[in-house]
Amino acid sequence: MDYYFYVKALHIIFVVTWFAGLFYIVRLFIYFAEAAEKPEPERTILQEQFKIMQKRLWYGITWPSAVLTLIFGLSMWNLYGGTPNWLIWKICFVIGLYVYHFLCHAIFKQQQQGTLKYTSTQLRIWNEVATLFLISIVFLVVLKSSLSMLWGIIGLILFSAILMLAIRIYKRTREKS
Repeated sequence: MDYYFYVKALHIIFVVTWFAGLFYIVRLFIYFAEAAEKPEPERTILQEQFKIMQKRLWYGITWPSAVLTLIFGLSMWNLYGGTPNWLIWKICFVIGLYVYHFLCHAIFKQQQQGTLKYTSTQLRIWNEVATLFLISIVFLVVLKSSLSMLWGIIGLILFSAILMLAIRIYKRTREKS
């Protein structure tokens, strides 16, 4: 049983580093998009620097953490010895998080090629998606209850609405400055 707790500790460590990478990569996407509005040569200098930072973060931290999270997560599932309902829901959210990861990879590839398909405002909204996954997964793992999950989903919807409002307020504040 001690083995399980070592695997669990490693799983948590790599979940934390994976989320750190997901949160920061989208911030770099935002900075890259905002740099496109700068005059030359500032635009090129900034975007080239952001490309380097993105590449190091994505391949040096985020991808390895995503892979190790999966390995240790599957190991924990195997050692757990069963699949309760809360774990099925967690797995669904984790699959959604990996979809989010792959969509971030697509944005990463676009920006590495100098392509901008999203505005900084759209990317700010995209940045909050990982937060929603984090909240959902943590509440499920800690509470392990379907009723708590229902309240969690209601809270998640309210939290999403508050985030969208905060993004709008932030955008208006920036436009005034």
